[in-house]
This record gives sequence, C-alpha cells and structure tokens, in this order.
Amino acid sequence: MADFYQNGIITTLHNLNQRPLEDMEAELKAFSKVRPMTLVLPSLYSELEGEALPNIVKELSKVDYLNEIIIGLDRATEEEYIKALEFFKPLNQKFKVLWNDGPRLRAIDQKLMDEGLAPMEAGKGRNVWYCLGHVLASGNAQSVALHDCDILTYDRSLLARLIYPVANPSFNYEFCKGFYARVANGKIHGRVSRLLVTPLIRALKKTLGNHPYLDYIDSFRYPLSGEFSFRTDVINDIRIPSDWGLEIGVLSEVNRNYANNRLCQADIAETYDHKHQDLSPEDAAKGLSKMSVDISKALFRKLATNGIVFNTETFRSIKATYFRIALDFVETYHNDAVMNGLKLDIHSEEKAIEMFARNILSAGQDFLENPMEKPFMPSWNRVTSAMPDVLQEIHKAVEEDMNEYVQ
Repeated sequence: MADFYQNGIITTLHNLNQRPLEDMEAELKAFSKVRPMTLVLPSLYSELEGEALPNIVKELSKVDYLNEIIIGLDRATEEEYIKALEFFKPLNQKFKVLWNDGPRLRAIDQKLMDEGLAPMEAGKGRNVWYCLGHVLASGNAQSVALHDCDILTYDRSLLARLIYPVANPSFNYEFCKGFYARVANGKIHGRVSRLLVTPLIRALKKTLGNHPYLDYIDSFRYPLSGEFSFRTDVINDIRIPSDWGLEIGVLSEVNRNYANNRLCQADIAETYDHKHQDLSPEDAAKGLSKMSVDISKALFRKLATNGIVFNTETFRSIKATYFRIALDFVETYHNDAVMNGLKLDIHSEEKAIEMFARNILSAGQDFLENPMEKPFMPSWNRVTSAMPDVLQEIHKAVEEDMNEYVQ
C-alpha cells in the first residue's frame, strides 16, 4: 500500500506512483522559464577522487532544466583547482567553481573577518554560506537545490524530486527538505538521526513538556538530510551554523521565518548511501562524536531562544530520559531489521547511544559555560549592510579565478 499518511505539522510529499522521470523533467523544463533553477554542490577536493562524485556529474550532465551549477570547492591547492575545472567540464550546464582556498576568495574572507563577519569554522557550513552568497551575486536563480557530493546511490531523479516543490509556480512552498530510507548493503544506517535526534526530541518533550518547536522538528522524517531546496529569497535572512548543526540550524531558521504551510518535505530516493563517519568515541572533536555535540547544542540554543531555561539538573534529567528512550528504540529498529531481512548490531547501537548520552551532557555543560558563543554565520542581509559591494566582489573573484585557470 502506498504511504500517503500526513504525520506531524509539515506537509509530506510522497512518491506514490513511480511517475516517469522524463515526465517530471519535462515539467521542470517548462517551470525553468518562469523560475530559473540553480544547484549548489558543496564539495571537498577529495570527493573528486572518490566513487560518488564522478557518477553524480555523469547523471547531472543529462539534466536540461538547470540554469547554473555552483560548486563550492574546499581543501584544494592551485593544481587541484585546475583539475577540478577539468573534472566538471562534462556538465552540460553553465557552472562556477568557488575555489575557497584560493587567494582571491581568501582575501575577501579576510576583509569579512576584519569586520567580524566571516565564518569562524571551516567546513560544510562555511562552504554553503559562500555558495549562497554567489547565488545572490549571480541573480540567475529563483529556485535553488543543494545536495551532498558523497551520495553513492545517486541518480538524477533525486534532484528532480528535491527541487520540484519549490520550482512549480502553482505551489506555495519556500523550503523543501529531502528524506529517504537510510538502508543500503543489507543494513539500516542513519545512526545519528535514529539514535540521537529522534530519542533526544522525545526526551526533551518528556522533560520540558510539549513545545511547538519540538513538534516541528519531530515532524521531519530525516531531519539530518543534507538535501534541501528553497526559493532564493530564503537566503537573505537565514543564519546558519558553521558546524555539524547546519541541517538542524537551517530547519530552525525557516521555522522562525516562515509559516508551516510554506514548508514541506519530499521523498526523493528509494535507497540512499553515502560516506559514513566514524563513531570516534575517544575524540569528541571528530566523527559522529563531534556531530552529536554540535547537533545537541543547536537544539538547546533554539529552545533557549524560545524562553526555555536550562541548568545542570535539567541536562542530567534530559540525559537520563534520553538514555532510556534510545535503548527502547534499539529494540524497535532491531525488530524492523529482522522482519525485512536486514542486519542491525545491537552491541554497536548501544555503544553509540552510550557515547551520545555522554555528549548530550557535555553539550549541555558547554552551552551553560559559554553563553556568549556565536554559533551562527551572519545573514547575508547583515553582511551586505556592512559591506555593500561584497557580493559583487565574490562574483568577480570567482570569474577571475575561472578565466585565469580554464584551459
């Protein structure tokens, strides 16, 4: 039976009928005349040498409704930037590569830093922030999609289903979050979402009482999905974290800026697999350990801005409640796996929960001890107010880099 059920307070757009991809792409091609579309790809140079990105480029080369593709390239030398320009040449769309470590963009970053406006932490959040600045500078898009570059199971239907809700002129959505089943190679994946976010949200509800924000986050089927789309006007006033709290931070910001009926989530893939992070229980600055700390703090900060008061005893109660709820979820996931002929290692699941519980407590303590921490990158409205020409400078720097190095 097709899943058409609407749960939570966010509209869910399902994949009910296996609609032919060519049919949807033909519609998107027609929509592009009214709402030009851009794709943003935040990437590390190392991903160009991986298994996923070559296939992503191959699939995207078949797409004819995109106006532009913007690639944010991190951790690349001059030689690697030149190789990247060659790597993306098979794309049939106009594309721009932001060499984030190049001297021109670094000079702009330094000017922003001097004004206290530059992202403080390197990573995906910073990369996305600069890419969105370039989207604004180009002025070529009304609808934007963003997805990761490590998707091993990628095909172009993912992009079509992701951007459709914000590209269709008859739809009223400003933002769409992608979701999918994290099942691949006979295993259930998505540990951070399954074993941290969902049980932590339920623990916060039980400890703090019902809250509209918790109901909102709990409505998303896969809140940590790196795939989302939006109308271009979303970019101006959004403040996003530069750390692993990026995905939760984006959801929090669109919740602050828009009514729930302007937001949706869409089923964008039957299967989804990507590069997996190590658990790293011995080092809170790496892997899923750091991710769990950053995500927990992002949730605590958002609740604090809604008037929730936290103290040490509150966090102890949240941790204890989380631990019990998360352990109960392991049995649920195990039974689901067994019924579907999938593998799920109870021992490794419970090890992850033990680490997440410790990190919830340490994230809470860090939140209490650093009340003046600035986790968000400034909105582009603020940046352009302080430096009116910065978007033009970013656009010029990218153009000059590409003109200098394109063979």
